[in-house]
Amino acid sequence: MSWVLGVDSGGSGVRFALGTAEPGGAVTAISSTHSTEPVRTGPAGIDPEEFLALLLPAARTLLAGAGAAAGTEGLSAVAVGAAGMATLGDGLRAALPAALERSLGVRRLALAADAVTAYAGALGQRPGAVVAAGTGMIALGMTPAGWHRADGWGHLLGDCGSGAWIGRAGLEAALRAHDGRRGGSAALLSGMETFFGPAGDLPGLLYPRSDRPAVLASFAPEVARHAADDPVARSILAQAAEHIADAAVAVCPPSGECEVALTGGLFKLGEPLLGPVRAELSARLPHAAAVSAATDPLGGALLIAAALATGSLRLPHEPRLLNVSTEQHR
Repeated sequence: MSWVLGVDSGGSGVRFALGTAEPGGAVTAISSTHSTEPVRTGPAGIDPEEFLALLLPAARTLLAGAGAAAGTEGLSAVAVGAAGMATLGDGLRAALPAALERSLGVRRLALAADAVTAYAGALGQRPGAVVAAGTGMIALGMTPAGWHRADGWGHLLGDCGSGAWIGRAGLEAALRAHDGRRGGSAALLSGMETFFGPAGDLPGLLYPRSDRPAVLASFAPEVARHAADDPVARSILAQAAEHIADAAVAVCPPSGECEVALTGGLFKLGEPLLGPVRAELSARLPHAAAVSAATDPLGGALLIAAALATGSLRLPHEPRLLNVSTEQHR
C-alpha cells in the first residue's frame, strides 16, 4: 500500500488528506482532517516549527486511523500547498525535508505554491490555464516551457478581481454614498452599516487588523447580493470580471487549444460574477475551452503526492512554485 498525504495551508487554516497512490499517479482519497488555525507568517516567512506542529500529529492520526504506521508502512510521499509559498516559503523549504524524513520516514516531498495545487486539482497535469480566486486572485498557465503566472501580488499591489478587491470596491462605494460623492451606492452603504456599523467607525475597525484582506473579502457577497438591482454593485462585478479575464489572457497561449478552469471560493458568488466572467473569457479567448475544475487545491496536493510517489510527476519543477525533494536529492 502506497500511502500519500496532501496538505492545503491557507488563511482560514490547514487541511490534510490521506490517500493511496496507484501506478501512473491515480489517487484514492481515504480520510481527511483539518485545523482552523492558520500557520503564522512572520518576518522570516511561514513558520516551519508551527507548520510541523500541525502537520505531524495530523499525519500520525490519519495513518493510525487507516491502519498504517509511520515508517516502513508510512507515507510514500507528501505534497504541501501553501499560500505565500513562493515568496515566504524559504523556511519550509529549508526545514521540512529533513524533519519529515526524521519523523515520518518521508523521502519524497513536494512543496508548492497554492496556485500550483489549485492548478493540479483543476486540470491535473494537462497543459492549460487556471484562475484561482478567493480572498486573493492568481492565474497560472502551464506550457512546455514551464509555468506562467499572472497577478497574485497581494491586496495592496494586485489580486485584482479577488474577493478582497470586490469587497474594498464595495466599501469605497458605500463611503462615497455616505459623503455625497459621485459613484456612491446607497444600497451598499446600508449593507456596510449593517455589516460593520457606522461609516465613521470603519477605518478604526479595518486598518489595525492583520487579516485585512479577509475582512475586505467578507463584504464581497454583499456586493454580489445587490448586483441585480444596484448599478454600482453590478459595475464592480463587471470590473472584477475584466480583471479576472486579464489574468487568464496573460497566461493562456494566444492561439491553439487552451483549457481554462476557474477554481476557488470567490466563484461561489454565482451568476452575478460568473456571468460577466464567462462573457469576458468568451470574447477575449475565443479559442479557449472553459472546463470545470476536477477538484479543489487539497485534492490537487493529493494528486501531486501520488504522482511523486509513483514517479509520474510531470508538472514543471520551479524552486519557488514547485520544489521537489526526493531521496536521490538529499
